[in-house]
Amino acid sequence: MTEFVLVPGAWLGSSAWDEVAERLRAAGHGAHPLTLTGVAERGGEEPAGQQAHVRDIVSAVEDADLRDVVLVGHSYSGIPVGQAAGRIGDRLTRVVFVDANVPVEGGSFVTSFPGGGEVAEAVTAGGGFWAPPGPEDLDGQGLTPEQTARLLAGATPHPGASLTEPAALPRPLEALPATYIKCLLDWPEPSGTVAELLTGDTWELVEMDTGHWPMFSQPDELVRILLDAAAG
Repeated sequence: MTEFVLVPGAWLGSSAWDEVAERLRAAGHGAHPLTLTGVAERGGEEPAGQQAHVRDIVSAVEDADLRDVVLVGHSYSGIPVGQAAGRIGDRLTRVVFVDANVPVEGGSFVTSFPGGGEVAEAVTAGGGFWAPPGPEDLDGQGLTPEQTARLLAGATPHPGASLTEPAALPRPLEALPATYIKCLLDWPEPSGTVAELLTGDTWELVEMDTGHWPMFSQPDELVRILLDAAAG
């Protein structure tokens, strides 16, 4: 049995993974959706930096003594997931990055994101938080009106410190067994950093014909890919 640890991207809590987690459990696997510190139902906790989110992920694995772990990081959370993967040792089976940013030693979400300067300005304007998207930001992402409404209902301001704190990689990313899922409606090509990683022997690319939030728009297809990744 594989233990899937599911980490949502910016603004979202564990409920973003409800449909995916249900299907993984029905297939006989463990599913452990996380809410990161300072987001969603944990929004009243201390201001959270990126390393707090790395600790959230590592603790979720170690405190439950999970083995045969597939870490799944969506969007922003690819950065803490990529770092946590190097800290859980032989508990790790694979990492799956879902249309995600990846960590760069000494870099942050703001420095790796094409619109990072705008994000930094938005965090300043938001009093240290990145405001969640509006309906117009989800246009063209393959979401039904019901899926859009559910996504937005669960979105809360995201702690800005997690977007600016630098990454510290305990293990080179190219050494990780990894699957990168590129959602083509969001942007058709992986970033340059990801493209370089995909030239190695341990990374594989899978494409989805949907937008940036496939856990909402195509949960069945996403689960199929996750199960294939876990099977190697």
